[in-house]
Amino acid sequence: MLTALIIDDEPAIRRLLRLALEGDGYRVLESDHGRHGLLEAARARPDVIVLDLGLPDLDGLDVLKNLREWSQIPVLILSVRDDEKDKVRALDLGADDFVNKPFGTAELLARLRAVQRRAAEHDAETPLFHSNGLEVDLANRRVRVGGDEVKLTATEYHLLRLLVRHAGKIVTQKQLLREVWGPQAEAQSQYLRVHFTHLRKKIDPDGTGLIETEARVGYRLLVR
Repeated sequence: MLTALIIDDEPAIRRLLRLALEGDGYRVLESDHGRHGLLEAARARPDVIVLDLGLPDLDGLDVLKNLREWSQIPVLILSVRDDEKDKVRALDLGADDFVNKPFGTAELLARLRAVQRRAAEHDAETPLFHSNGLEVDLANRRVRVGGDEVKLTATEYHLLRLLVRHAGKIVTQKQLLREVWGPQAEAQSQYLRVHFTHLRKKIDPDGTGLIETEARVGYRLLVR
């Protein structure tokens, strides 16, 4: 089941969106403030976000800018603002689409499906990764070692996916922390040490050094 996060301060809009999204098979999370919405995005890692621009604590564009510093979760802007400059700025900041209020639920759902298809196509750029007995199938979220399927936690898979997408290159601690736990975790490098210890045991049981640590910098997935 896909998860959608609604960040909007209007209860009536959230109710309407919840009914439409749940009717289309989504699990729905809600937030009525920008800061709380960012924390929910970091905690729950939703598949898509519906974001209002007129929030009581932060402008929606600031929420989007903050989000794009650490995540590429598809974002659909939903707003009463119809000024072209706002639309252009939202898209330049990384929004995937922009729908004006009032809106039709059928169009909204169609646009959500479209932004998710584009996100899936982006992930499929490297659909299958192989290295030294490790196989990562990004399209189906499956990991195999020596032909045997390995069960990873959501966090372990997310870390591995980031390394796969940057295979052969160092992914910094800061980038990993922001992508997986959100910007509030930037200084918590111990998170990485613990999860990478477990991840290494699962995908590199023979200790071949498949994941390389660059001290105080980050991690690299070796390509062999």
